[in-house]
Amino acid sequence: MLQIKQFTFNPFQENTYIVYNGHQQAAIVDPGCSTENERKQLTAFIEKNDLKPVLLLNTHCHIDHVLGNAFVSEKWGLALHIHPNEKFVLDHAPMFGEMYGIAMDAYTGPIVYLNEGSTIHIGGDVLDILFTPGHSPGSVSFYSENDGFVLSGDALFSGSIGRTDLPGGNYDTLIEAIKTQLYSLPDATKVYSGHGGGTSIGYEKRNNPFVQGEE
Repeated sequence: MLQIKQFTFNPFQENTYIVYNGHQQAAIVDPGCSTENERKQLTAFIEKNDLKPVLLLNTHCHIDHVLGNAFVSEKWGLALHIHPNEKFVLDHAPMFGEMYGIAMDAYTGPIVYLNEGSTIHIGGDVLDILFTPGHSPGSVSFYSENDGFVLSGDALFSGSIGRTDLPGGNYDTLIEAIKTQLYSLPDATKVYSGHGGGTSIGYEKRNNPFVQGEE
């Protein structure tokens, strides 16, 4: 059984997740830790629970989701897993940081590219990779069928959707991805988004003002 710990980091109030199993194996998803204090919070939880990070995952590579990539990669010896369409976004994150007054170095660690429709593993636990572009060209969501949750990044929020006015964004693409990739999941599926509180697929299908599901 997978458990989830959520942190809210950096000036963008981005949600960073640690997903871990009963064997203390963990995936760190979208590490947005940008200060020494935030890095200490992340590390303290991992050490207190005797976790062994085995995966570093990005749902997408906008600056608020990648500020801690280098720290996590170096501290735990992990390669970064991203969709290939996000490499351009990752490479330009430091430039966007300058626009927002946030300093960050370019990520120079190892990269593993994710393929939509495939799976990744946290030990014996499986996460399906769902291709959910539109907010960013290579956005993916991570779905656990066994534990009934999806990490949707900035594709789907409680009562909202990701913005599509950033480079590589496309409104129609995002709506289609939500309908086909996320709203096809069971209604009871818990949604852990890149910002804000949690929700469920069923609730969003009925109530999201931007995109509702078929009855």
